[in-house]
Amino acid sequence: MNAFATGMNRNSALVAVSTGLLRNMREDEVEAVLAHEISHVANGDMVTLTLVQGVVNTFVIFLARIIASALASNNNNNNNDDSGQQSHGFGYMMTVMVLEMLFGWLATPIVMWFSRQREYRADAGAAALVGSGKMITALERLKHNHESRLDGTLMAFGIANRPAKSELFLSHPPLEKRIAALKALA
Repeated sequence: MNAFATGMNRNSALVAVSTGLLRNMREDEVEAVLAHEISHVANGDMVTLTLVQGVVNTFVIFLARIIASALASNNNNNNNDDSGQQSHGFGYMMTVMVLEMLFGWLATPIVMWFSRQREYRADAGAAALVGSGKMITALERLKHNHESRLDGTLMAFGIANRPAKSELFLSHPPLEKRIAALKALA
């Protein structure tokens, strides 16, 4: 069961719903899921998350190159190169690649935190549109379906249903937390 929103702006947004969701949810639960996705559209979440990821990637690339250049410059000064020009050879490129991977991994929790916050906002928006009871019921249905279908298996684009040790790298908050946040709103 899945649904998602996509598009550059509200006027060109699309909401897609899987047949699994339509077959396994009641009409009021589908309504809540659609309200959640419409809230993503209303909040501009698709573009905002893309911009956040882009800004983070820019800093990752920039910092990796600055540090690699400083290391290469220090290495060239130690070697007393007669040309006086900084060489950006294989070592520099490897350093950049390693630093980009490291900084990218370190930056991922920032993007994932933002993604989790937008899920809470979309849940609250859906609750305002259709009522928190419908949204809670839809999330409970997703939780039940996820537990029963993914338990101990790996499905296409699915992950074995093991509790995460840390939420740092999760794009969506655990369903239990989303349900608790909606109950706190009600």
